[in-house]
Amino acid sequence: MGPKTAKVYATIRARLAGGELMPGDKLPSERVLVEELGIGRTALRQVLARLVAEGALEVHGRSSYRVPGRPTVEAPGGLERWQTHGKQTLYDNRWVRLELWDVEPPGVQRFDHHVVTLQRVSIAAVLDDQDRVLMLWRYRFVPDQFGWELPGGIVDAGEDGLTTALREVEEETGWRPAGLEHVVTFQPMIGMVDSPHEIYVGRGAEKVGEPTDLEEAGHVQWVPLSDIPGLMAKGDLMGSGTLVALLHVLANRAKYPATGES
Repeated sequence: MGPKTAKVYATIRARLAGGELMPGDKLPSERVLVEELGIGRTALRQVLARLVAEGALEVHGRSSYRVPGRPTVEAPGGLERWQTHGKQTLYDNRWVRLELWDVEPPGVQRFDHHVVTLQRVSIAAVLDDQDRVLMLWRYRFVPDQFGWELPGGIVDAGEDGLTTALREVEEETGWRPAGLEHVVTFQPMIGMVDSPHEIYVGRGAEKVGEPTDLEEAGHVQWVPLSDIPGLMAKGDLMGSGTLVALLHVLANRAKYPATGES
């Protein structure tokens, strides 16, 4: 792949990684891309073929390309919500609130249901140009276990999740991310606990010092992505946010190419 072709490849890659093209979106036609990117049709097709081989694009018809990942399943309709008739606070502080809700599922007798509300959390997976992820080896007293975690923490009042993710990475590791993008927000225990977890992913970071959050700090290390399945099998990855973020990265490797691959 020559310099011009490599530049076009990197341009399309950047559009995919930056969210300019979303799952299910159709790539502009070859004619439009040829004119816009200043490349010959044959060279463009080489770039598109590579992106298809890497899983970053999929072919529809003879020369139509789409971003993969568009859901095909449709949500069923006609289902009823639970009715909430009242709430009683049993315990409340800045970290956790415990309530008793009077709920009534469709066709079921009303009953009391405990609900725990925790803080909103941001977690970041920072990758480098060697296909490694920035992690912490640390001890957690609740399960009485050492393990690998991604940096992250509670979103402060008036702060957005991205700001939290950037701040927590630097405080806990001493590395400042070049940038992060939001990929998913999930609830780790949806049946009883309300605690939104926001996941951010980015590539590139600058060493700016030592960790400043001593309570949350651990041994900082760049862990090869190729090690993640084995660490998962051993039970050495701790926390649902770490697992969700790393599974997302592994399932979307084509979206996060190492510098040496682009």
